[in-house]
Parts: sequence; C-alpha cells; structure tokens
Amino acid sequence: MSIALRPYQETILDKLRAGFAAGHRAQILYLPTGGGKTEVAISLMDATSKKCNRAAMVLDRIVLCNQTSARLTKWNIDHGVMQAGHWRYRPYERIQVCSAQTLEKRGSFPGLNVLIIDECHAQRDQTLEFIKNNPDVKVIGLTATPFTKGLGATYTNVVCSATTEQLTNDGFLVPLKVFIAKEIDMTGAKKVAGEWSQGEAGARGMQITGDVVSEWVKKTTEVFGGPRKTIVFCANVAHGADLAQKFAEAGYNFVPISYKDDDGFKQEAIEDFSKPDTTIHGLIACDILTKGFDVPDVMIGVSARPFTKSLSSHIQQMGRVMRSSPGKEFGLWLDHSGNYLRFREEWEQVYQEGVTELQDDKEKPKKEKSEKEKELAKCPACGLLWPGNSDTCPSCGHTRARRSEVVAVPGELQELGGGSMVSRELKQRWYSELLGIATDRGYADGWVGHKFREKFGVWPRSLERIAVPPSIEVARWEKSRRIAWAKGRKAT
Repeated sequence: MSIALRPYQETILDKLRAGFAAGHRAQILYLPTGGGKTEVAISLMDATSKKCNRAAMVLDRIVLCNQTSARLTKWNIDHGVMQAGHWRYRPYERIQVCSAQTLEKRGSFPGLNVLIIDECHAQRDQTLEFIKNNPDVKVIGLTATPFTKGLGATYTNVVCSATTEQLTNDGFLVPLKVFIAKEIDMTGAKKVAGEWSQGEAGARGMQITGDVVSEWVKKTTEVFGGPRKTIVFCANVAHGADLAQKFAEAGYNFVPISYKDDDGFKQEAIEDFSKPDTTIHGLIACDILTKGFDVPDVMIGVSARPFTKSLSSHIQQMGRVMRSSPGKEFGLWLDHSGNYLRFREEWEQVYQEGVTELQDDKEKPKKEKSEKEKELAKCPACGLLWPGNSDTCPSCGHTRARRSEVVAVPGELQELGGGSMVSRELKQRWYSELLGIATDRGYADGWVGHKFREKFGVWPRSLERIAVPPSIEVARWEKSRRIAWAKGRKAT
C-alpha cells in the first residue's frame, strides 16, 4: 500500500521542488493544522529514499516520534528511529525519525540529503546551528503558523497550496461555532517579553473556573444534548488542576496533563481519550495539545489561556478542534480568554489567504477591544459571534436593532454564524466600489480604508485596487454613514 496524497498536497510538493530548483536551500511548507503536513513529509522522505538518498524528520517530543514512526509503518515504509533507547534504532535505514535532542547531541548526520523539521516555528538554537553547519542538506520546515520572529534568517521561501477556508469548504476541515463567554480579566497583568506571564494568567483564570465549567455544561447541553469530547487550554499546571477539580465536582472526568507528568502517563491519557468509548470527557493542558495532537472527533475547545501577542498559539489551539470526523459538522469554541476577538483580524487574513511569505510583525501585543466593541461583537442572549449578514442570531433566535438604525462601531466582528468568514469576493466588491466613490469625489486613499474598516472591522489588505461604480447597496450604505456622521456633529 502506497501513500495517496490529496491534490493540494501534490501541488505543494511540486512547489517545494520548484523552490529548490530556484536555489532556495531552506523552505517552509505551510499548511493549516489538519491539512496533512506529516503525510506530505512522509511522501517526500519516501521519494528521497527511492533515489537512494537519506532523509530525516526531526520532532521535539518522544510521543511525536512514535506517532510519525507509526504512520510510516502504516504505509510499509522502512525507517529507523533515532531516540535514546528506542526499540527501532536502525541507523542503516535511509529514512530516520529523530528526536531534536538526539540530533543535537550527534552534531552531525553523515550522508544526510534532506532534513524535515516539524513545527519549525518553535525554533531551537541547536537545531538552527545544525542547519547552519550542514550547508549541503536541503531543509524543509513544517508549520501552520510561520510567524515567529527570526525565521527569515534560516528560511528563504514559503510554499502554500491551500488555505483554511479552502480546506473547510472542501470538507477536509470543519468550521468553528464560536461563543464569547465570561473573559479572564488581565487588566494590569504582568508581562514577560510582551506576553502575559503564565503565573498571572493562571491565578486570574482560577477566579472564573466555576464560570468555565458552568458554561461548558450549558453549551454542551444546548448544542449537543450532552457532553462531547473536549480539550481545554489552561494557563499553567495549577490552573489545569483547579479546572479538573471543578469539573470533577460537577460530575465530569477531565484529565490534566503537563510537562510534570512522565511521557508514559501523557501518552496513555491521549490514547484512552482517542478511543470512541472513552470515559474521559476532556483533556486539560497548556501547550502539549498544540503539537501533534490528532484526535479528529474532538468536538469542543475551551480557550482559558489569554494571549496578548501569541497568534501562533491561538491558531494552533483552534486547529485541534477543526479536524474533520464522520458526522462532525462543526467544532464548538468557548472563548474565555478574549483571544478570538483579540486576533480576529489576523486570523481572518490567514483563514482566507494562507501564508506565502514570512511576516515578522504578525506577533506583536494587540490593542484590547473596548467593552462596547466586545459587547457588540456577540449575541447578548447566548454569546454567539454575530453573523455578518443577519440581524437575527442563528443560535438562539435573538433579534437586534437593524444595523441601518445603529451607528456602526469599528471592530464589529463580521463572522458568519457557522464560523465561516466574509468571502474575499464580497470584500473585493465593496473595496472596488468604495474606490469608485473616492475616485469620483476626489477623496484620499485613507477614506477608502477607514470606510472599509467601518463596514468589515478589518483593513482592506491583499485586495486588488480596481475602482468600479458603486452599486445601490454600497451607495446607500455610504450615504447612511454621512448622515450618521452629520447627526453626530450636531449632537456635539
């Protein structure tokens, strides 16, 4: 049995080959979480081996080495595992699965032709040094979040063949249904290197543990009729233990796992949780579940670890709930961290456009939304993010005042009820028609950007600058904004 790739996976392999032919020695392979980066890597290593060359894949956790080895075995691909004491130590094989620590201790890898680095955004100094000291080795970094500062010092090209939106539309991923729940208050919290400290986040998170548990019980009952497999992202070990205790007091079995647990316990817990008949309602962890965690039938994600700048962690977390599974129509996302609104503009851009170049400015501390913006972004009755094309909540049926009767508030979320974003085509049409109005009236470019943001809550990025005459819809909306502005001036 040979591995079968999806069309977009074949395409990304072609792009990698073209990149090497163009002189790029180290490239990043970008695919969304759940897009099958490991399968692409296995196919690439298999092709390398068949040419009598050597390939190695580097992973930074023992459990991930075992998972990758199991997948190679599934496809009947001969390989060895370079990891201390591993039963499959076979240094003569042309394909090697390596723990990062083992590779770094070796310092060299005779005859290696291709090196694949899993989760390359989590840069390890010694691995980077290995790449630098072995200039003849072709390097491929795998990631769904290539936003870490400094990646450009190692990698010179990014290849992308599918966006999250495309994979969702094609059924390879499922959309998220997001509820904005009671938020952990991080006002004035201590920061370390621009990010809220885990200690502060954990202590403040424990102040609303009861709300996290009660909201989970309420929403699982309303949406699914009862508990479904859940993963909870906590701030630190103490926070995770507190959450597990409160879930237990409510009658539910949630297992916290952390770096303090031995690898055997963590692997056993994840394997038990993966079973269709598991008695575990949920797993709780800080970072463990953001790498290599592959349990497609997880239905619910709970975000209880606030980030001020870590877009990568936010996207990695959501991706664990977006994997497709038979009968799974969507993933439920309960946001107690404020992360979804905090990163909504960046997430929407990645969702629709993917990543085709390295951007060091993606992970900077984000300005907090005002309380008014937060309230207007969700249904006041059930907390669902307001749909962008309706004044009626698709979850509970609550109806709000028509938007034409309300002064628009910058930052209002434009996500649709099922978790899908406003289409790029709709954004392009509005942008082009606003350009048409600006051209006709001699307005500056800044006017177009601000009007677009007033409508969609984001700036008009990556859209074509094509001006067209406005439709009746856009003309009426623009007129209503002028009237609202004029009334506002009179009121003051």
